[in-house]
Amino acid sequence: MASEPPRHDPVQDDPEVTPPRHAAAGLPGVGHALRHAHRQMGVRRTALTLLRVNQEDGFDCPGCAWPEPERRHTAEFCENGAKAVAEEATLRRVGPAFFAEHSVSGLAARSGYWLGQQGRLTHPLHLPEGADHYRPISWERAFELIAAELNALDSPDEAVFYTSGRTSNEAAFLYQLFVREFGTNNLPDCSNMCHESSGSALTETLGVGKGSVLLEDLHRADLIVVAGQNPGTNHPRMLGSLEKAKRAGAKIITINPLPEAGLERFKDPQSPRGLLRGTALTDLFLQIRIGGDQALFRLLNRLLLDADANGTAGAVDHEFVRAHTHGFEAFATAARAADWERTLAATGLERAAVQEAFRMLLASRRTVVCWAMGLTQHKHSVATIKEVVNLLLLRGAVGRPGAGVCPVRGHSNVQGDRTMGIFERPADAFLDALAEEFGFAPPRAHGHDVVRAIRALRDGAAKVLVAMGGNFVSASPDTAVTEAAVRRARLTVHVSTKLNRSHVVTGAHALILPTLGRTERDVQAGGPQFVTVEDSMGVVHASRGRLAPAGPELLSEPVIVCRLARAVLGDRSVVPWEDFAVDYARIRDRIARVVPGFEDFNAKVSRPGGFTLPHAPRDERRFPTATGKANFTAEPVTHPHVPAGRLLLQTLRSHDQYNTTVYGLDDRYRGIRNGRRVVLVHPEDARALGFPDGSHADLVGEWRDGVERRAPGFRVVHYPTARGCAAAYYPETNVLVPLDATADTSNTPASKSVVIRLEPSGTEPAGT
Repeated sequence: MASEPPRHDPVQDDPEVTPPRHAAAGLPGVGHALRHAHRQMGVRRTALTLLRVNQEDGFDCPGCAWPEPERRHTAEFCENGAKAVAEEATLRRVGPAFFAEHSVSGLAARSGYWLGQQGRLTHPLHLPEGADHYRPISWERAFELIAAELNALDSPDEAVFYTSGRTSNEAAFLYQLFVREFGTNNLPDCSNMCHESSGSALTETLGVGKGSVLLEDLHRADLIVVAGQNPGTNHPRMLGSLEKAKRAGAKIITINPLPEAGLERFKDPQSPRGLLRGTALTDLFLQIRIGGDQALFRLLNRLLLDADANGTAGAVDHEFVRAHTHGFEAFATAARAADWERTLAATGLERAAVQEAFRMLLASRRTVVCWAMGLTQHKHSVATIKEVVNLLLLRGAVGRPGAGVCPVRGHSNVQGDRTMGIFERPADAFLDALAEEFGFAPPRAHGHDVVRAIRALRDGAAKVLVAMGGNFVSASPDTAVTEAAVRRARLTVHVSTKLNRSHVVTGAHALILPTLGRTERDVQAGGPQFVTVEDSMGVVHASRGRLAPAGPELLSEPVIVCRLARAVLGDRSVVPWEDFAVDYARIRDRIARVVPGFEDFNAKVSRPGGFTLPHAPRDERRFPTATGKANFTAEPVTHPHVPAGRLLLQTLRSHDQYNTTVYGLDDRYRGIRNGRRVVLVHPEDARALGFPDGSHADLVGEWRDGVERRAPGFRVVHYPTARGCAAAYYPETNVLVPLDATADTSNTPASKSVVIRLEPSGTEPAGT
């Protein structure tokens, strides 16, 4: 049997600290994964469940979106994937008796870790206005309450409909269909907070807001640049792909303010050699200052142009530039002005290291650049990613096997949700297709992204928040502002598998609607059902749960949307919601007629491994941009400026965490155990600021609005970060990210470049 959930939060968050590790995975990773799974699921359930993860007849891991290889291992999962599965397939349950015992005000004092460890939600629940306990409610009554609130609004735009990246393609398509038939494009999603900058930059420059590489391209690359990413914790199966590329002769450059164990050495637990020795992955580590990436890529582009001018063959792919690009001259003029001194000041790098990176780039014909939130969550993120694209265009490295752009998405179907229409700024072509297929006129005015949704709730312009999965409160920036905004709502609704902080920061009244997880059987009147997901590289495949549902009251996400839509829209809806709830193949038939690339959807997804969506730049070297070509850009180069005596903070995950879900209190690779309130600071910076290793500090954010944002009681850890930089875990540090500190164009919160000062902590270490 699984162990009981923790009944009490740890009283203190006072972690033990040891030196960071220099290798990832191996036997310790296997052991940690299995111990966590056994605690949640028990021995037999662990074996039955983990052997189904990411298999062709199994279910898609509810963790990251890294694609599956053509030949799959029996154990096609990583340590954090096993933890994600265990959290969902846990034997722990949170039923009506739990909520009778625990008040909402009492639960609000608990940590997010404690809330998540209680187990699976089993019944629909209602928090009446003025009450302090959730109470069981029937599904019919729950839908009636939502319908009453939504239909009483003065405008559909007074409602906000959030989506998490774990939602299936079928549920996401139905959700956006319902919301648009209701009359709004207020469809913020977790992409707004992570890879929106990637989509913005790639859509403008290449015409498609997704990566241009497939898994085999990584294996064929000469050079892989991994910038602003920690795959050892966030996408561990990526390490196996990097190792395969290394065995084929690829070189790897890592660009990051923090050394990351997984990119130093990977001990593959699926091979004897990997367990014993491992593979050193990084050939060149560029320990860049936070936010200096645009300056680095601009200088590399200048060096390529200089080499070309000096007669170095192949430095610039002139044939590709002439045939397929636009804006080269303006870009080249800007790039030639890149200055060594200013670049080294912005990046903190040594000249010799940049020159070595350039030599490796020049020697590569097939280059892939991978990145994640280390590039996407700054004010100048879109400009930074455009500069990455400039480099690849110079080299003709788009639409070439073994080369291209590789934004590595986080949650398992965050890319698929966007493909299905979860977007506050939909393209007219998509809305036209919806109108033709379903016979109603979708709204055309752009809706709210996450930041604008919080402002609307704060200002009273939005009165209802409906969240399909996720943890809106903990994932969002400016925690105090976000929580106050949510509490102004008339109604908050969360479709969830487990308890989280968003359930205890509520509107005047609130509903929790429990849903099936990926691991569970979904049987409807039309028989057993499956759903589909899209991975980080545009491959769509089926996901079939096998476990018995956590409780008889659970409904699937597609069924919840269908029943909600009928309750809200009634006879004025032209959509056959009841038919969709019976058989998901009928949903896929409609997707096939609306979304390009999904033609004959049901037949294609029945093939082993699914199918790959078309990508014009990759497949045809065709660029559906405004100019009809790939666009060079010439954005002004910028980087964060930090006053003396201050540090630049990046928020990040621990190794015992996925997004806002905290699996445990350890960050094994960084040497942190039994705590989360730590701030990682270079020893020389910490000493200069007067903070010995082990001392405690409050982190105080500094932003132009003059509002003090404080995160108290952090243990200072002397750590080999880039100079002038600091790092600490979210969501604990989301309080320091101002709502108005966002990326240009994409409006993504600038969570990776927060100016802070350290003050001696005035309190004991805060609870977790």
